[in-house]
Parts: sequence; C-alpha cells; structure tokens
Amino acid sequence: MNYRSIGNTDLKVSEISFGTWAIGGSWGKTDDQESLRALDRAIGSGVNFFDTADVYGDGHAEQLLAKATKGKEDEIHIATKFCRAGDIYNPETYSEKTVRAFCENSLKRLERDRIDLYQIHCPPLEIIQDGRVFEVLDKLQREGKIRYYGVSVETVEEGLVAMQNPNVRALQVIFNLFRQKPLYELFPTAKEKGVGILARVPLASGLLTGKFNKNTSFESSDHRNFNRDGQQFNVGETFAGLEFNKGVELSEQLKWIADGRGNMTRAALKWILESDAISCVIPGFKNVKQVEDNMAALDIVSYNEEEISRLQEFYSTEVKENIRGPY
Repeated sequence: MNYRSIGNTDLKVSEISFGTWAIGGSWGKTDDQESLRALDRAIGSGVNFFDTADVYGDGHAEQLLAKATKGKEDEIHIATKFCRAGDIYNPETYSEKTVRAFCENSLKRLERDRIDLYQIHCPPLEIIQDGRVFEVLDKLQREGKIRYYGVSVETVEEGLVAMQNPNVRALQVIFNLFRQKPLYELFPTAKEKGVGILARVPLASGLLTGKFNKNTSFESSDHRNFNRDGQQFNVGETFAGLEFNKGVELSEQLKWIADGRGNMTRAALKWILESDAISCVIPGFKNVKQVEDNMAALDIVSYNEEEISRLQEFYSTEVKENIRGPY
C-alpha cells in the first residue's frame, strides 16, 4: 500500500481508501457480517482511511466502522460528514447548536473522542459563501472534537469558493473518467493551497466496471433506481450525471482501458491515482471480493501519454455534453 498526505495536513492515508455509503444503505440489500469482513480485509491490506456520513443508513455505516476499528482508533482514520440530516437550505442547519449536535451524535456512533476529518456534506453554494459554518468548525477544532475539516462539493465553483477559507483542508469531489473537469482548475488550485482531494464516485456508480448493459435493473432501495434522474438528490451522484443508457454506451467505448490491466474497475481507479493532486480514491464496496478487486488497482501498469491524451479527448468530445446537472 502507498500512502499520501491529505494536502498539507499530517494525515497520511492509503491512496486506495473506501467509502461506506453502500454498506450503510441506498445501494440495495446489505449484509452486515459481510460488510464487517470486507472492512477487516481492507484494514488487513493496509487501508487506514474510511469515509462515511451521518445519513448513510441513518448512522448505520458509522456504527459498522466503530465495530471494525475498535481498538485501532489511532491507526485507522475516519472522515464523516454532516448537514443532510437536516434542511440543507436552512441556515439554522449550520448553526453552532445544530452542528455540535451532529458532531456529538457521530462521535457516539463512531465510539471515538475525535473525528479525523469532518466534512460539510454537499451544502448549497450560498452556505459556503456565507462562511459562518466554518467559524463553528473552527470552534469544534479548538475543542478537539475534530482534527481537520473540509467540504464535499458537487461543482468546481463550490470547491473554489470553499478553498477561500484557509482552514478548509480537504475537498471531496466527483472525479472519474466521465467527470474530468476538476483536472483543469480545481486540482491546480488545491495543490497550490495545500488542500487534499478525496475522489468519490470513482466508478460512476458501477458504469466504469463494464458490467452493466441497457437491461440491467436495480433494487427499489438502490439509488441507481430511485435517483437515476436526480429525483432525490443531485443527479451527479448517480452514474456521474449521465443518463443510464448513454452511460452504458460510453462505458462500452472505454473497454480498451482494461487491456493489460485486468479489468475496467482496476483500470478506472488507476487512472484517478495518476493525478498527484489526489490524496486518495474512495470507491464503495459491499463484499470482500469488491475490496480485493479495488485493491488490485495498485499493482497494474500506469497509463502512457498517448492513452492519457486519448482519454482526455474522449471526455471532451463524447462525454462532456451528456453530463446533466451543475458540475
């Protein structure tokens, strides 16, 4: 395992880490025992960082992490997120009273005294611009409740505005072969300011595994069913903002990336790790096999310049115009 710093903080995290939305809920059926086995497999392989949120299974993902990391609190770093358990457009959701309650509840579920990275969970641009929530986070940081804080964002603009606050130490962004926009302004600015980047939705909700076809269906409890057109939350969180059938078509055109790299999953993760602005990539998982497959991305061949240029051209000419929603 290789480790990278989250920006200019002293947090060094495994370059392949894991997100826990899938084991918390909204990705179809889950099995807690298999989830715990998968977490154990990841930790045993050197993964020392996990991302979660208070709304993943209404706190269930945080509770699973507490079980998996018991006695390893100093070795395994956890990032969690807040605000979406309330009305994200109501300024009161970001008041000291409310944020403190969110934080304390997460600490209880995680069974920890401090959160390593506390992130605002995709707030509206207006909240980031207002900035008062950062004063609340500064206070929690001084009290030792949180080690560092950051923002999970939907758009490049939100990320750029968030980085105007000097204490924002990390951004979590959608970044994958279908969502390359952050490469061109956001990442250079983050590097300049010493802000870490956590790459989420790295497999475009599974499109970049190459396993889907236009007849693939999803359970009613899976966001790839109930949010495929942005019915419940930002459309970009599901299939990276692509209409499903178009996404399948585009993924077919990318199957060449698997040549010499095992499969598309590993190849898609490897491409993300080629960027030195990335602190870590955080794919989701539901079982041991998926953890192992994701980890295998560490051992495959890098992309050459010709391949990188080909993928940039593919994004510009085939993908970009089909992405829905602001990004």
